[in-house]
Amino acid sequence: MKNEKRMMNENVLKRFHYSTEQVIEKPFNWKQMLRLFSYMKPYRKTLLPLAILMVLITTAVRLIIPILIGVYVLDKAIVDKDTGLLTILIAAIAGLYTLSYVANFLRIRWMNQLGQSVIYDLRKHLFTHVQNLSHRFFDQRSAGSILVRIMNDINSLQELFTNGVINLLMDIILLIGIFAILFSLSPELTLAVMVILPIMFFISTSLRRNIRRSWQTVRLFQSKLNSHLNESIQGIRVTQAFTQEKENMSFFDGVNTETFESWRVASQKNAMFRPLVELTNAVGTAVLIWFGASLIQNETMTIGIFVSFAFYLGMFWEPISRLGQVYNQLLMGMASSERIFEFLDEKPIVSEKKEALHLEEVKGHIEFKDVVFSYDEKRTALKGVNLEMKAGQTVALVGHTGSGKTTIANLISRFYDPTSGEILLDGHNLKDISLKDLRQRISVVLQETFIFSGTIADNIRFGNPFATDEEVQKAAEAIGAHSFIENLPNGYQTEVEERGNILSVGQRQLISFARALLADPRIIILDEATASIDTETEIKIQTALKTLLEGRTAVIIAHRLSTIREADNIIVLDHGEIIEQGNHEELMNLQGEYYQLIKAQFNMLNAV
Repeated sequence: MKNEKRMMNENVLKRFHYSTEQVIEKPFNWKQMLRLFSYMKPYRKTLLPLAILMVLITTAVRLIIPILIGVYVLDKAIVDKDTGLLTILIAAIAGLYTLSYVANFLRIRWMNQLGQSVIYDLRKHLFTHVQNLSHRFFDQRSAGSILVRIMNDINSLQELFTNGVINLLMDIILLIGIFAILFSLSPELTLAVMVILPIMFFISTSLRRNIRRSWQTVRLFQSKLNSHLNESIQGIRVTQAFTQEKENMSFFDGVNTETFESWRVASQKNAMFRPLVELTNAVGTAVLIWFGASLIQNETMTIGIFVSFAFYLGMFWEPISRLGQVYNQLLMGMASSERIFEFLDEKPIVSEKKEALHLEEVKGHIEFKDVVFSYDEKRTALKGVNLEMKAGQTVALVGHTGSGKTTIANLISRFYDPTSGEILLDGHNLKDISLKDLRQRISVVLQETFIFSGTIADNIRFGNPFATDEEVQKAAEAIGAHSFIENLPNGYQTEVEERGNILSVGQRQLISFARALLADPRIIILDEATASIDTETEIKIQTALKTLLEGRTAVIIAHRLSTIREADNIIVLDHGEIIEQGNHEELMNLQGEYYQLIKAQFNMLNAV
């Protein structure tokens, strides 16, 4: 049992450490923080000035009150037994405290509004940027790790924007004011109590690198935890089918433990700063009492000035302590911002030219000229492919798995760019055409149809958001989906859960066909689109397919003979090269690779 658990833990660690997520090694720099703070620019003329004004009022009040208490109340009103002055001073102090309360209330209100606005803008910017990245970006990262950047990492900046930034400003102003007043009250006593500061500064500075790296590690493990959770939920059926719940739980326990430990270590290092400040405060207070008492005895300092000095000294350690907390927030913000900016600095491999060509009309004539393509620069997926698809033609791509069929479809949609060679649409290089114009004229139907949360009508309308209910129904009728939709509890307004779990595989595929038809593309790509449909359903949609493909350039990737035999041109691929092409009769007469594929399929069906 112990050996089994040990082997399981080793497998967990292997999966855990082979993750593509890595700690980003960059020194702490204010340029990056300024880049983060630049998201406050839209509010520099509204919320930010108001919050700063409230900070100045609060700080001024806090700096005035100790002087009033020590110098005026104790040394003047009480010593001189001036009741009238004492009453005025008490009223003034009470008024100042009230003003400080109101200013603090407004500061907190406006800073919360500012912080939430900045978080909203940052998340919107990151999500918009990620949506425009190339497919290669998503090939290299799990959905969970991307989700962590958009949600957790941005959420972790909330405290920094709502409190950290304004507290930093307030504490710096407060420290400068306190130090100036202390020095004016008693230069000798100020120098005596401040002797401990260089020691504290040296010790705290030595902690910075470790604290920053600890928060980076926390973000890394959170990303891995979310990634595993996403993977586990998506693949729960496979996990249960292979009775791998125990191993899956063991892996989760390993990731969860590492996340917990990273938080514990980071929190411990954070916690070291406050006791350090309190120790410094204790030493400073001891120096104040010892040296201040001697100054009073020598009559070089009054009791009132001593009390004011004690007030200010107590106030001095408070912003020092808060600055440590703000610095910790900056470290956490630095760790999160590094991960956020890593995504924001990611450039789409497939990009649009500044003066991209906008196509008014697309006929659908596609040409591949000496196209070479590799996904990872190690294995070549296409090797010098030359191919012509005439406008309105139906072209079928056949071949064994890994032969390059889907790669050709991906290049036509320009999800990737060829490594070399060029692809033309109506004589124009795809790289010169506006991405929006190109993809609006192409519909892709995949083997695994993605159904979004929402109604059936919303999912069909996804390809054409402005389509009317009548147009949605016509598309469904043309494709043969209307009858089963009408039998659903609320017809076209039936809500479907994520990924359309209430629908059968065949029903989801019919919806994808209706979605493609409603988009009215000039080019349609069917990537194993009928592979998940039963024979009865396939017969129903054959007529619908003729409607869907009529007058359009169609690229069909399929293995079923019934789907491809009517194609105008059949391209046979093998290891990224075209080895045969022609219509069904021509290739059957050739008795080459296509003939062998059809023969093998026929024998398999007869065996069944």
